[in-house]
Amino acid sequence: MIRRMAASAALVCLCLAGCDDRSNAEQTPDQVDAVAPVEAPESVAAEAPTPVEPAALVPAAPGAPAYAALYPGAALDQPATTADGPDGQGGLVTFTTAASPDEVVGFYRARAEEAGLTSVMGMDQGDARAYGAAGGQAGAINLQVVAAPGEGGETSVQLSWSAGQ
Repeated sequence: MIRRMAASAALVCLCLAGCDDRSNAEQTPDQVDAVAPVEAPESVAAEAPTPVEPAALVPAAPGAPAYAALYPGAALDQPATTADGPDGQGGLVTFTTAASPDEVVGFYRARAEEAGLTSVMGMDQGDARAYGAAGGQAGAINLQVVAAPGEGGETSVQLSWSAGQ
């Protein structure tokens, strides 16, 4: 339970970091934030995801982008929470899966790369894993996933995304 709360707190911090007033202000080209690529931790980068047919993937919510598909075999904790904002539609969903945190993060890393997003964050904290990717103008398109071992040997996952405009 403590791990899940820590993972939740980390995800909330990531989501809040993307909420600022800069998106509402007019910016000149030299003021636009650049998304700098970062290397994911070795355990995240080394995990090769199992190929999944795109047609077999289920969107995390109606209208969610392809990179925000549910992990195959995911059991939702509750329906996704979605909202529309100045940077487009976004959402948050939590679920459990029998896959390891490394497998889950590897899956979402592959989905992000297929969508042309750039890795901007990777974290290993004990057995928990986190990954973030962004793209588009000022990083308006983004994906964050936090995966941590849960009760009963399952992995608890929090997935959030913003589709950009």
